[in-house]
Amino acid sequence: MHKKLIAIVPAAGIGARAQSGGPAAADHGRGRLLAAQTTPKQYRLLKGEPMLRWAVKALLADERIEQVRVAVAPQDAWVEQALAGLPRTVWRPCGGPTRAQTVMAALQDAALAGDDWVLVHDAARPGLPVQALRRLIDTCLQRNVGGLLAQPVADTVKLAGTVGLDDAGIDGAAHAGPALAGVQKSVSRDRLWLAQTPQMFPALRLLEALQAGVGSMAEITDEASAIEAAGFMPCLVPGSVRNFKVTWPEDFELMEKWL
Repeated sequence: MHKKLIAIVPAAGIGARAQSGGPAAADHGRGRLLAAQTTPKQYRLLKGEPMLRWAVKALLADERIEQVRVAVAPQDAWVEQALAGLPRTVWRPCGGPTRAQTVMAALQDAALAGDDWVLVHDAARPGLPVQALRRLIDTCLQRNVGGLLAQPVADTVKLAGTVGLDDAGIDGAAHAGPALAGVQKSVSRDRLWLAQTPQMFPALRLLEALQAGVGSMAEITDEASAIEAAGFMPCLVPGSVRNFKVTWPEDFELMEKWL
């Protein structure tokens, strides 16, 4: 049975963490620096193209995705030019104040059938490899279960606490200053994964989970967290190191090396 696959890219935010200095793309000129500080993160340039365009093209690489729907803020002034000429792509000014509200509005706007599937992908993950995308789609459709791309945690994980300089083994009287973040304890990385996107679920199930989460004021950090709160267990599908999220200013230069 053919199942309709639609992708949604929530792109209504501004990416505040990426605005703390750092140029657009690799151009370190004053003009580009100013543009980087005033342009929403998803429209910053990577190798001459907006990051959002790269993310959409990554989704279009799998022909099973019938349409990519980009949800932007009502006042968005960049999206039309950023997506010009891309096939199977539409943009809708239905973005809300939070990610959950944006995805929920995009699902409602798409008016999908009960047996349709939706993939939600971050605009800030332009490095998504087509192999990882296909792996996610194949797994979810073959097993008829929702899931997400993710990476097992490789580093040692520390739980932070606040300590004074004395606690860190430094003479506080001689080195006065604010409290430091310190290690409260080490956390086992066994069974810990770092969530990526796309995250793929039956459209109606995701919409209902988001509505319930938003209605109960639950903390919804991604689509999988809404599904989990609804009592379901999404499957973890191995992602890719290339699929990291561009979050900090230095991430732009690193992402350009992958593209």
